[in-house]
Amino acid sequence: MGTNMDEFSTFDLGDFTLSSGEVIPNAYLAYKTYGDKANPAIVYPSWFSGLISDNEWLIGEDMALNPKKYFIIVPAMIGNGQSVSPSNTRERRAGAKFPDVTVEDNVTAQHRLVTVGLGVAHARMVLGWSMGAGHTYQWLTQYPDFADLGVPFCGSARTSIHNQVFLEGVKSAVLAAKKGASAGSANGEVAQKEAKDGGGGGYAQWTDEEREAGMKALGRVYAGWGFSQQFYREKLYETKMGFKDLEDFMVNFWEKWALAKDPENMLHMLHTWQAADCSDQKPYDKDFEKAMASIKAKTLVLPGKTDLYFPPEDSEYEVKCMSEGKGKCIPFPSIWGHWAGGPGTNPVDVKWLDDKLKAFLHDESW
Repeated sequence: MGTNMDEFSTFDLGDFTLSSGEVIPNAYLAYKTYGDKANPAIVYPSWFSGLISDNEWLIGEDMALNPKKYFIIVPAMIGNGQSVSPSNTRERRAGAKFPDVTVEDNVTAQHRLVTVGLGVAHARMVLGWSMGAGHTYQWLTQYPDFADLGVPFCGSARTSIHNQVFLEGVKSAVLAAKKGASAGSANGEVAQKEAKDGGGGGYAQWTDEEREAGMKALGRVYAGWGFSQQFYREKLYETKMGFKDLEDFMVNFWEKWALAKDPENMLHMLHTWQAADCSDQKPYDKDFEKAMASIKAKTLVLPGKTDLYFPPEDSEYEVKCMSEGKGKCIPFPSIWGHWAGGPGTNPVDVKWLDDKLKAFLHDESW
């Protein structure tokens, strides 16, 4: 995974008005492009916690996302630490909480970047892993004429109730480090909700000790969800990933990943994830089936067979709601759980995905 020193450009959004009516002053998106702008465009949004460089495992001259053939655009999610985020606006916010941002807000900003900032009027494909898949669905429903093809992999068009419950566990573990508590799914923290409702007080900043404890807790909760039961049963963290035992994996994979992140950023993106629903926009008004039926792009949906966040059954229903011939659901035949879809951890899964993308880009075959 990458670092905050990654090279990227920024696109000025100005005072960016959110779907809630709140405004992020002097907002901007971080992004990176690969290839010649004269080539067909591919939009490839980032994922929960991911930096721009964390998408690069799927880009290369020998891969489907070939920068010699396509103009590949990787926009960073608001809150990831590179685009405008809690972590890079603390001084100017002066104790106020960073506003909640929806997937719709993110894609509105991304569309402005792609069309106004980069001058791209149409894309060959929009694709993404995990929350990037949610962004893909948002693109396909918010701007249904923009892309020929969509490939959401290991993600969903709306966050299921079970997924919200998983995220409540993550959120509560992080907040416990500063003696905080969840105010409910997609409903912030108890103390912050009270302040917003008139209780007063600013956003309580994290001490170094709270940050370390919270991020370690986040990593250990995530450990039970990122990979499948069979992955652990067969001890692939030892035989395939090289860790000496389970605790080595917990400390040097999960905690190491989490400790590189900012707790306020992670909670912000978690809120975006919990609230995600591409039918929660005009003209669908939370009619999920209507939103799915509106998709015009041919859409290849690739869930993980053993993904505990986004099970294939949810993806199958998404495709069922699409117009005849528009969608196809093919699960990753993998025991790597959510990590089958990224970020490039298992070479067998990478090849399976890349082969599917090559065929789809070449002649739109499933």
